Amino acid sequence: MKPPPFDYRRPATLGEALDVLAEAGPGGKVLAGGQSLIPLLNMRLAAPARVVDVNRVPGLDGIEAGPSGVRVGALARHAAVERSPGAAAAQPLLRQALRLVAHPVIRNRGTVVGSLVHADPAAEMPAVLALLGGSVRLASLDGEREVPAAEFFTGPMESAARPGELAVSAFFPALPARSGTAFHEVARRHGDYAVAGVAAAVTLDDDLRISAARVACVSVGPVPVVADVTAACGPRPAASVDWDAVAAAVRDLVEPEGDIHATADYRRHLTGVLAVRALRDAAAAAHGEGS
Repeated sequence: MKPPPFDYRRPATLGEALDVLAEAGPGGKVLAGGQSLIPLLNMRLAAPARVVDVNRVPGLDGIEAGPSGVRVGALARHAAVERSPGAAAAQPLLRQALRLVAHPVIRNRGTVVGSLVHADPAAEMPAVLALLGGSVRLASLDGEREVPAAEFFTGPMESAARPGELAVSAFFPALPARSGTAFHEVARRHGDYAVAGVAAAVTLDDDLRISAARVACVSVGPVPVVADVTAACGPRPAASVDWDAVAAAVRDLVEPEGDIHATADYRRHLTGVLAVRALRDAAAAAHGEGS
């Protein structure tokens, strides 16, 4: 299969990239890792007038980890973030989720920020950003703006990025002390998009009771479905939680659709099961029993 014809530009600076994107307007598409864009072009599901390859733009491949969290540049590959000790220490959920993304050859080329902008509701990274309350930084000729995750994902394959804007980085906040995270999903084959998946974050109080618990569910809505399940989980130790009630609470919050891979009822049931597994593992990590 061959892509439709398009104008190809390969800017060498950020300013040049923003110029050519502004000139292209709604017809411009950014190429970073290309692991989602190239198949869409080849299957003619996308037909941009101009493709702007930003791989030569310096300064976009950074991974900055600190006490407040992790900022990932637009050209930082999945594999680089997955293998970053600093990123794993500041926000373990990044590594936990990235290990589930496709296959190593895809992770070697695909980018974290590109996955966010692609906004696939079955993808792992949008769920991670949504669960953590992170943000995406967008640049244009008019300046920069930071868009919170709750406003960034606007629909399936749709984000708040406007024509002429380039997503230059994403920020994944760190969690408070005595917090743990986990990500569980089920796919038909390893590396496939998940039939259903759940990212979880749990924080314990001084008495090791659950004081905060949140989940983000994938493949069960047009955007990642984030739910606060603190009331169902706490304040009590994880061993005393009524996990059946938690699973029911999560199932009530999702509205999946059926397709050739799974019925809506199966996806709903599976989401409840995965939520309990992820929350239990997150609580154990918060307790210091591993991540």
